[in-house]
Amino acid sequence: MITTVQPLGSTILERIGNTPLLRLEGLLDHLGESASGIQLLGKAEWANPGGSIKDRAAAAIVTDALKRGLISPTQSLLDATSGNTGIAYAMLGAALHFPVTLCMPSNVSRERKKYLAAYGANVVWTDPADGSDGAIRKARELAAAEPTRYFYADQYSNDENWRAHYRTTGNEIWQQTDGQITHFVAGLGTSGTFMGTTRRLRELNPVIRCVSMQPDSAFNGLEGLKHMATAIVPRIYDPALADANIDMDTEVAYRTCRTLARRHGLLVGISSGAAVAAAVQVAEQEARANHEAVIVTILPDSAEKYMSDRFWQEQD
Repeated sequence: MITTVQPLGSTILERIGNTPLLRLEGLLDHLGESASGIQLLGKAEWANPGGSIKDRAAAAIVTDALKRGLISPTQSLLDATSGNTGIAYAMLGAALHFPVTLCMPSNVSRERKKYLAAYGANVVWTDPADGSDGAIRKARELAAAEPTRYFYADQYSNDENWRAHYRTTGNEIWQQTDGQITHFVAGLGTSGTFMGTTRRLRELNPVIRCVSMQPDSAFNGLEGLKHMATAIVPRIYDPALADANIDMDTEVAYRTCRTLARRHGLLVGISSGAAVAAAVQVAEQEARANHEAVIVTILPDSAEKYMSDRFWQEQD
Protein backbone atom coordinates (compact mmCIF):
# COMPACT_ATOMS: atom_id res chain seq x y z
CA MET A 1 0.00 0.00 0.00
CA ILE A 2 1.29 3.48 -0.89
CA THR A 3 1.05 5.33 2.43
CA THR A 4 2.01 8.78 1.11
CA VAL A 5 -1.13 9.09 -1.02
CA GLN A 6 -3.87 11.11 0.70
CA PRO A 7 -7.65 10.56 0.64
CA LEU A 8 -9.43 12.29 -2.23
CA GLY A 9 -11.31 14.70 0.03
CA SER A 10 -8.08 15.98 1.58
CA THR A 11 -6.53 16.31 -1.88
CA ILE A 12 -9.40 18.53 -3.08
CA LEU A 13 -9.08 20.79 -0.05
CA GLU A 14 -5.34 21.15 -0.61
CA ARG A 15 -5.89 22.17 -4.23
CA ILE A 16 -7.96 25.20 -3.25
CA GLY A 17 -6.06 28.49 -3.45
CA ASN A 18 -2.65 29.54 -4.76
CA THR A 19 -4.26 30.50 -8.06
CA PRO A 20 -2.27 32.24 -10.84
CA LEU A 21 -2.04 36.00 -11.21
CA LEU A 22 -2.37 36.92 -14.88
CA ARG A 23 -1.00 40.02 -16.59
CA LEU A 24 -3.95 41.53 -18.49
CA GLU A 25 -1.97 42.98 -21.35
CA GLY A 26 -3.38 45.16 -24.11
CA LEU A 27 -6.44 46.40 -22.23
CA LEU A 28 -4.88 49.82 -21.64
CA ASP A 29 -3.51 50.40 -25.14
CA HIS A 30 -6.08 53.13 -25.73
CA LEU A 31 -4.38 55.20 -23.03
CA GLY A 32 -1.04 55.33 -24.84
CA GLU A 33 2.09 56.39 -22.96
CA SER A 34 0.08 57.65 -19.99
CA ALA A 35 -0.50 54.03 -18.96
CA SER A 36 3.13 52.94 -19.30
CA GLY A 37 3.57 52.79 -15.54
CA ILE A 38 0.36 50.87 -14.86
CA GLN A 39 0.11 47.10 -14.47
CA LEU A 40 -3.30 45.43 -14.66
CA LEU A 41 -3.43 41.95 -13.11
CA GLY A 42 -6.21 39.39 -12.66
CA LYS A 43 -6.32 36.47 -10.22
CA ALA A 44 -7.51 33.41 -12.14
CA GLU A 45 -9.83 31.75 -9.63
CA TRP A 46 -11.11 29.15 -12.10
CA ALA A 47 -7.90 27.24 -11.27
CA ASN A 48 -9.59 26.06 -8.07
CA PRO A 49 -10.90 22.46 -8.29
CA GLY A 50 -14.56 23.56 -8.34
CA GLY A 51 -13.81 26.18 -10.97
CA SER A 52 -14.38 29.38 -9.01
CA ILE A 53 -13.31 31.60 -6.14
CA LYS A 54 -16.24 30.26 -4.11
CA ASP A 55 -14.22 27.13 -3.37
CA ARG A 56 -12.31 29.18 -0.80
CA ALA A 57 -15.31 30.29 1.25
CA ALA A 58 -17.12 26.96 0.89
CA ALA A 59 -14.07 25.04 2.09
CA ALA A 60 -13.67 27.32 5.11
CA ILE A 61 -17.36 27.07 6.00
CA VAL A 62 -17.40 23.28 5.57
CA THR A 63 -14.16 22.72 7.49
CA ASP A 64 -15.44 24.80 10.40
CA ALA A 65 -18.82 23.01 10.38
CA LEU A 66 -17.17 19.57 10.34
CA LYS A 67 -14.96 20.50 13.29
CA ARG A 68 -18.04 21.57 15.24
CA GLY A 69 -20.03 18.47 14.29
CA LEU A 70 -22.69 20.46 12.44
CA ILE A 71 -22.69 18.33 9.28
CA SER A 72 -22.40 14.58 8.88
CA PRO A 73 -23.61 11.77 6.61
CA THR A 74 -27.07 12.31 8.15
CA GLN A 75 -26.99 16.10 8.70
CA SER A 76 -27.35 18.10 5.49
CA LEU A 77 -25.63 21.36 4.68
CA LEU A 78 -28.21 23.90 3.47
CA ASP A 79 -27.56 27.22 1.78
CA ALA A 80 -28.83 29.70 -0.79
CA THR A 81 -26.65 30.28 -3.84
CA SER A 82 -26.66 31.68 -7.34
CA GLY A 83 -24.38 28.91 -8.52
CA ASN A 84 -20.67 28.83 -7.76
CA THR A 85 -20.85 28.43 -3.99
CA GLY A 86 -23.43 25.71 -4.53
CA ILE A 87 -21.12 23.90 -6.92
CA ALA A 88 -18.31 24.15 -4.36
CA TYR A 89 -20.54 22.81 -1.60
CA ALA A 90 -21.72 19.98 -3.84
CA MET A 91 -18.14 19.04 -4.76
CA LEU A 92 -17.08 19.02 -1.10
CA GLY A 93 -20.19 17.12 -0.03
CA ALA A 94 -19.46 14.40 -2.58
CA ALA A 95 -15.78 14.20 -1.56
CA LEU A 96 -16.29 14.39 2.22
CA HIS A 97 -19.56 12.42 2.33
CA PHE A 98 -22.25 14.75 3.62
CA PRO A 99 -25.56 15.66 1.92
CA VAL A 100 -26.04 19.09 0.37
CA THR A 101 -29.33 20.95 -0.19
CA LEU A 102 -29.25 24.17 -2.17
CA CYS A 103 -31.84 26.88 -2.84
CA MET A 104 -31.22 28.51 -6.20
CA PRO A 105 -33.07 30.67 -8.76
CA SER A 106 -34.32 28.44 -11.56
CA ASN A 107 -32.93 30.69 -14.30
CA VAL A 108 -29.25 29.98 -13.60
CA SER A 109 -27.30 28.75 -16.61
CA ARG A 110 -27.82 25.22 -17.93
CA GLU A 111 -24.16 24.50 -17.26
CA ARG A 112 -24.54 25.21 -13.55
CA LYS A 113 -27.53 22.89 -13.33
CA LYS A 114 -25.50 20.13 -14.99
CA TYR A 115 -22.64 20.53 -12.51
CA LEU A 116 -24.98 20.25 -9.54
CA ALA A 117 -26.71 17.20 -10.99
CA ALA A 118 -23.35 15.55 -11.64
CA TYR A 119 -22.26 16.06 -8.03
CA GLY A 120 -25.62 14.74 -6.77
CA ALA A 121 -26.76 17.82 -4.85
CA ASN A 122 -30.41 18.28 -3.90
CA VAL A 123 -31.64 21.56 -5.38
CA VAL A 124 -34.76 23.50 -4.42
CA TRP A 125 -35.49 25.83 -7.34
CA THR A 126 -36.88 29.29 -6.57
CA ASP A 127 -38.67 31.93 -8.64
CA PRO A 128 -36.16 33.62 -10.97
CA ALA A 129 -38.00 36.93 -10.55
CA ASP A 130 -36.96 36.93 -6.89
CA GLY A 131 -33.24 36.50 -7.70
CA SER A 132 -30.78 35.46 -5.03
CA ASP A 133 -32.92 37.07 -2.34
CA GLY A 134 -35.72 34.60 -3.11
CA ALA A 135 -33.28 31.74 -2.66
CA ILE A 136 -32.19 33.20 0.68
CA ARG A 137 -35.76 33.44 1.89
CA LYS A 138 -36.43 29.83 0.87
CA ALA A 139 -33.32 28.56 2.67
CA ARG A 140 -34.37 30.40 5.82
CA GLU A 141 -37.82 28.84 5.55
CA LEU A 142 -36.42 25.31 5.23
CA ALA A 143 -33.97 25.82 8.10
CA ALA A 144 -36.71 27.14 10.38
CA ALA A 145 -39.08 24.29 9.49
CA GLU A 146 -36.56 21.47 10.09
CA PRO A 147 -33.68 22.75 12.26
CA THR A 148 -32.49 19.26 13.18
CA ARG A 149 -32.27 18.15 9.55
CA TYR A 150 -30.16 21.03 8.23
CA PHE A 151 -27.05 23.00 9.07
CA TYR A 152 -27.85 26.36 7.51
CA ALA A 153 -24.41 27.53 6.38
CA ASP A 154 -25.67 31.03 5.44
CA GLN A 155 -22.70 32.21 3.41
CA TYR A 156 -24.05 35.78 3.57
CA SER A 157 -23.67 35.88 7.36
CA ASN A 158 -20.96 33.30 8.05
CA ASP A 159 -17.70 34.95 9.10
CA GLU A 160 -15.76 31.99 7.71
CA ASN A 161 -16.65 33.41 4.29
CA TRP A 162 -14.55 36.58 4.61
CA ARG A 163 -11.96 34.91 6.83
CA ALA A 164 -11.14 32.50 4.02
CA HIS A 165 -9.98 35.45 1.91
CA TYR A 166 -8.27 37.14 4.85
CA ARG A 167 -6.21 33.98 5.37
CA THR A 168 -5.53 33.14 1.72
CA THR A 169 -6.49 35.53 -1.09
CA GLY A 170 -5.01 38.67 0.46
CA ASN A 171 -1.73 36.98 1.35
CA GLU A 172 -1.41 35.39 -2.08
CA ILE A 173 -1.90 38.72 -3.87
CA TRP A 174 0.67 40.39 -1.61
CA GLN A 175 3.22 37.66 -2.28
CA GLN A 176 2.54 37.44 -6.02
CA THR A 177 3.03 41.20 -6.46
CA ASP A 178 6.06 41.31 -4.13
CA GLY A 179 4.09 43.76 -2.02
CA GLN A 180 3.84 46.27 -4.88
CA ILE A 181 0.03 46.22 -5.22
CA THR A 182 -1.45 49.73 -5.09
CA HIS A 183 -5.12 49.00 -5.91
CA PHE A 184 -7.46 46.09 -5.25
CA VAL A 185 -10.74 45.81 -7.19
CA ALA A 186 -13.44 43.17 -6.60
CA GLY A 187 -17.16 42.66 -7.09
CA LEU A 188 -19.74 42.42 -4.31
CA GLY A 189 -21.94 39.36 -4.01
CA THR A 190 -21.84 37.90 -0.54
CA SER A 191 -19.02 40.49 -0.19
CA GLY A 192 -16.73 37.91 1.42
CA THR A 193 -13.96 38.24 -1.17
CA PHE A 194 -13.80 42.02 -0.90
CA MET A 195 -14.17 42.11 2.90
CA GLY A 196 -11.54 39.51 3.74
CA THR A 197 -8.98 40.46 1.10
CA THR A 198 -9.27 44.16 1.86
CA ARG A 199 -8.84 43.64 5.60
CA ARG A 200 -5.65 41.64 5.06
CA LEU A 201 -4.17 43.97 2.44
CA ARG A 202 -4.85 46.99 4.66
CA GLU A 203 -2.86 45.32 7.44
CA LEU A 204 0.03 44.71 5.06
CA ASN A 205 -0.06 48.24 3.60
CA PRO A 206 -2.67 50.75 4.81
CA VAL A 207 -2.34 52.95 1.71
CA ILE A 208 -3.55 50.29 -0.75
CA ARG A 209 -6.70 51.65 -2.37
CA CYS A 210 -9.56 49.12 -2.31
CA VAL A 211 -12.45 49.59 -4.75
CA SER A 212 -15.67 47.59 -4.71
CA MET A 213 -17.92 46.99 -7.71
CA GLN A 214 -21.61 46.11 -7.90
CA PRO A 215 -24.40 46.16 -10.48
CA ASP A 216 -25.77 49.60 -11.31
CA SER A 217 -29.39 48.58 -10.77
CA ALA A 218 -31.58 45.96 -9.13
CA PHE A 219 -32.39 44.47 -12.53
CA ASN A 220 -29.13 43.30 -14.05
CA GLY A 221 -27.41 40.35 -15.71
CA LEU A 222 -24.38 40.18 -13.43
CA GLU A 223 -24.86 36.71 -11.94
CA GLY A 224 -23.53 36.36 -8.43
CA LEU A 225 -23.28 40.12 -7.77
CA LYS A 226 -25.66 42.15 -5.59
CA HIS A 227 -27.08 45.64 -5.97
CA MET A 228 -26.72 46.44 -2.28
CA ALA A 229 -29.22 49.31 -2.25
CA THR A 230 -32.11 47.02 -3.15
CA ALA A 231 -30.96 43.55 -2.06
CA ILE A 232 -30.95 41.69 1.24
CA VAL A 233 -27.63 43.04 2.50
CA PRO A 234 -25.22 40.33 3.72
CA ARG A 235 -24.46 40.59 7.43
CA ILE A 236 -20.74 40.31 6.70
CA TYR A 237 -20.80 43.37 4.41
CA ASP A 238 -19.22 46.59 5.70
CA PRO A 239 -19.52 49.40 3.13
CA ALA A 240 -17.05 51.52 5.09
CA LEU A 241 -14.16 49.28 3.99
CA ALA A 242 -14.26 50.47 0.38
CA ASP A 243 -12.35 53.58 -0.65
CA ALA A 244 -14.69 53.85 -3.63
CA ASN A 245 -17.42 51.88 -5.37
CA ILE A 246 -18.03 51.41 -9.08
CA ASP A 247 -21.56 50.78 -10.37
CA MET A 248 -21.25 48.42 -13.32
CA ASP A 249 -23.52 48.30 -16.36
CA THR A 250 -24.37 44.77 -17.50
CA GLU A 251 -23.72 45.54 -21.16
CA VAL A 252 -20.26 46.88 -20.33
CA ALA A 253 -19.48 43.63 -18.52
CA TYR A 254 -20.75 41.57 -21.47
CA ARG A 255 -18.70 43.63 -23.91
CA THR A 256 -15.58 43.19 -21.77
CA CYS A 257 -16.10 39.41 -21.77
CA ARG A 258 -16.28 39.44 -25.56
CA THR A 259 -13.22 41.67 -25.83
CA LEU A 260 -11.18 39.41 -23.58
CA ALA A 261 -12.22 36.39 -25.65
CA ARG A 262 -11.90 37.83 -29.16
CA ARG A 263 -8.83 40.02 -28.76
CA HIS A 264 -6.93 38.37 -25.93
CA GLY A 265 -7.91 34.69 -26.05
CA LEU A 266 -9.20 34.72 -22.48
CA LEU A 267 -12.64 33.23 -21.77
CA VAL A 268 -14.00 34.55 -18.48
CA GLY A 269 -17.34 34.59 -16.72
CA ILE A 270 -19.67 37.57 -16.47
CA SER A 271 -18.55 38.72 -13.02
CA SER A 272 -14.95 38.47 -14.22
CA GLY A 273 -15.78 40.69 -17.18
CA ALA A 274 -17.39 43.18 -14.81
CA ALA A 275 -14.33 43.11 -12.54
CA VAL A 276 -11.95 43.74 -15.44
CA ALA A 277 -14.11 46.61 -16.69
CA ALA A 278 -14.00 48.16 -13.21
CA ALA A 279 -10.23 47.69 -12.99
CA VAL A 280 -9.83 49.40 -16.38
CA GLN A 281 -11.82 52.36 -15.03
CA VAL A 282 -9.43 52.59 -12.08
CA ALA A 283 -6.47 52.39 -14.45
CA GLU A 284 -7.89 55.20 -16.58
CA GLN A 285 -8.20 57.40 -13.49
CA GLU A 286 -4.61 56.71 -12.48
CA ALA A 287 -3.35 57.32 -16.02
CA ARG A 288 -5.08 60.72 -16.15
CA ALA A 289 -3.29 61.61 -12.92
CA ASN A 290 0.05 60.37 -14.36
CA HIS A 291 0.38 57.85 -11.54
CA GLU A 292 2.12 54.50 -11.56
CA ALA A 293 -0.05 51.67 -10.27
CA VAL A 294 -0.27 47.92 -9.77
CA ILE A 295 -3.98 47.11 -9.98
CA VAL A 296 -5.18 43.63 -9.02
CA THR A 297 -8.68 42.36 -9.63
CA ILE A 298 -10.40 39.05 -9.01
CA LEU A 299 -11.54 36.85 -11.91
CA PRO A 300 -14.09 34.71 -10.02
CA ASP A 301 -14.56 32.09 -12.74
CA SER A 302 -14.10 31.23 -16.40
CA ALA A 303 -16.70 31.27 -19.16
CA GLU A 304 -17.43 27.55 -19.09
CA LYS A 305 -20.62 27.97 -17.03
CA TYR A 306 -21.94 30.75 -19.30
CA MET A 307 -21.32 29.52 -22.83
CA SER A 308 -25.04 29.06 -23.48
CA ASP A 309 -25.68 32.77 -22.81
CA ARG A 310 -26.71 34.72 -25.89
CA PHE A 311 -24.43 37.72 -25.37
CA TRP A 312 -21.46 35.83 -26.80
CA GLN A 313 -23.05 35.96 -30.27
CA GLU A 314 -23.42 39.74 -30.28
CA GLN A 315 -21.11 41.96 -32.35
CA ASP A 316 -19.36 45.03 -30.97
